[in-house]
Amino acid sequence: MLKPQDLLILLKLLQSGYTSHAQLSGSLGMSSSEVHAGLKRLKQSRLVKSDVSPIRSAVREVLRYGVPYFLPAVRGELTRGMPTAYAAPPLNAHIAQGSDPPPIWPDPEGPVRGQALAPLYRSVPFAARQDPALYEWLALVDALRSGSTRERQLAGKLLDERLQIPVVS
Repeated sequence: MLKPQDLLILLKLLQSGYTSHAQLSGSLGMSSSEVHAGLKRLKQSRLVKSDVSPIRSAVREVLRYGVPYFLPAVRGELTRGMPTAYAAPPLNAHIAQGSDPPPIWPDPEGPVRGQALAPLYRSVPFAARQDPALYEWLALVDALRSGSTRERQLAGKLLDERLQIPVVS
């Protein structure tokens, strides 16, 4: 059974590829044993090949149709943190901010005040600060987990582009 941290590992593999357990664990703020166990679960779930390369069509299905149901967004109180979903790149370039507080991952180092949205895993803010491309993947996934229909459709389209899967109208 997949765990939320496995999705974090998978997103990192999608945008940068596999180098080593140590490199992955350092960049994601996870232990090497967590990364090892996560890679094993990803292989068992047929989301990565034995060489640890993601199977993009399977990843698309899980992100678009599984994650919103199995890892739904949990909202919390107003706090300081890092913007996510429609309030973060790349969606913030396409969606105008309303008057509601933006969704954020709680993080004392975060630049804005908004409504807490529980991240997929506790080290997500750390990992996002280390890697802007990973930050965008995570924000798109959060839009799938928490967004309006329009936000989910746009996030799905942007994910398809990043996965290099043709968009079907």
